[in-house]
Amino acid sequence: MPSSSSPARLVVLVSGSGTNLQALLDACEDPAYGAQVVAVGADRHDIEGLRRADRAGVPTFVKQVRDYESRDNWDRVLTKAVAGFEPDLVVLAGFMKLVGPTFIEAFGGRTVNTHPALSPSFPGMSGPADALEYGVKVTGCTLFVVDAGVDTGPIVAQSAVPVLDDDDVDSLHERIKVAERAMLADNVGLMARVGFTITDRKVRFNR
Repeated sequence: MPSSSSPARLVVLVSGSGTNLQALLDACEDPAYGAQVVAVGADRHDIEGLRRADRAGVPTFVKQVRDYESRDNWDRVLTKAVAGFEPDLVVLAGFMKLVGPTFIEAFGGRTVNTHPALSPSFPGMSGPADALEYGVKVTGCTLFVVDAGVDTGPIVAQSAVPVLDDDDVDSLHERIKVAERAMLADNVGLMARVGFTITDRKVRFNR
């Protein structure tokens, strides 16, 4: 991580509306936050996440899987694009593609992602729906360090969200998203300011 006198460099990858990105952009406006978004990448064009970056004056790039002959080739190109901005941390903020081995080799241990459930419960794309179907009383969101699995990396932070009797998938997911944005901004800032270590799957801040 950078010295305390220079903010950590964040590259954020998005696929959609970019509400998590916006939470980070807003947090970075405070000089005490300790981080700066230096680039935003996406896997498709014409999304609100890219427009948010444009409005904030942040450079953007797009790498679509369909533009490359293989997923591995896309992974290499994405890795090179991210590396060009020399990030200290990479944040997958609603990025709907799994990064591959080249990316993990380059940025493993310093790439984080969120999941709308309390890992290891309900991995995959439908965490809120799965929690509701199972009948849990509490679900939430997880911030984790990305590894080669699906939502399996070491856990940085978790935030609990109660499941209400009248919840449907949309209402539950919206409340999870609110908790997710706060958790992401708080903990990325902490990672940037004090650093962290990972030992035996345990993520500890260097307080």
